[in-house]
Amino acid sequence: MVKEIERAGIPVVQIANLVPVAKSTGANKIVPSFSIPYPLGDPSRTEEEQWQMRYHRVGVALDALTDDIKEQTVYKVRI
Repeated sequence: MVKEIERAGIPVVQIANLVPVAKSTGANKIVPSFSIPYPLGDPSRTEEEQWQMRYHRVGVALDALTDDIKEQTVYKVRI
């Protein structure tokens, strides 16, 4: 799906919990997430910590939208 959206000229960043799968399906810009049931959170952490985790990953994804890349890129995120 990501490749088809990009082919239409719309930039896409995939936030993926299974980075190898995202790479094998052809996603060009990949931001790692946490886990399958909680891609942008961790229920064992406080609400404030979860908010910071989500804010950071969405921020990385938004910044990635403006990057001009030539090959698949997995963006680094902090834990």
